[in-house]
Amino acid sequence: MSARLLRRRGSTDENRWPGTYSQGNEDLLLRRFFAGRRGGIFVDVGAGHWRDGSNTYGFERHLGWSGIAVDGLAELGDGYRSNRPGTVFLNYVVTDRSETSATFYLAGCLSSTRKAHLASFPNVDAERAPVVRVPAITLTDLLDEHGVTRVDLLSMDVEQGEPEALTGFEISRFRPGLVCVEAGTDEVREWLPPYFAGAGYERIDEYLEHDIGNWYFRPRRSWRRRGRRLGTRAPHE
Repeated sequence: MSARLLRRRGSTDENRWPGTYSQGNEDLLLRRFFAGRRGGIFVDVGAGHWRDGSNTYGFERHLGWSGIAVDGLAELGDGYRSNRPGTVFLNYVVTDRSETSATFYLAGCLSSTRKAHLASFPNVDAERAPVVRVPAITLTDLLDEHGVTRVDLLSMDVEQGEPEALTGFEISRFRPGLVCVEAGTDEVREWLPPYFAGAGYERIDEYLEHDIGNWYFRPRRSWRRRGRRLGTRAPHE
């Protein structure tokens, strides 16, 4: 990924943003897209560590964004509560239904609701992976419960659970300005395009050469033009 992606005019605070915090430099692409915008709202599903590998920490730290971080690993919450005052951490598995609990297979950052996902890594013994029960919720229910009506950035990395997590999300209601979603398997890559196309989104293909692990989707231009005619704005504008 190249620094030329950031050759857009940004705020002074953005210019002090030191490199990248993301695992694979994803926030370089996110910064390019939002072009120094301040005060946005993010939802980080499968958020991981409060800083290391985070797609949203830089937005909070340097541009004053706030939002929600969700992860099935409860122990991550202490780091958010101590270091991320603009972020509410929630311990949930985000899936296609809200229920008391769901099975969660533990393998550090590879933890997943899918045992087969763990088995796909040769250095992980899926048969011996610890299993816990974690509260399960749809993304729509989670946002409603916390009074969120607008989402500028949705970042999602739930280790092959993306189809279920997006199925439980009324994307037409919240209309995020940008979705960054892990596309790590053939199954997920086949599922994502029709979901987003049906919701009026387009993939940003120019980002593909810079990030092989995630896909980025934005509302189609026709929708953005329609919003401007109606006197509204696209969420990222």
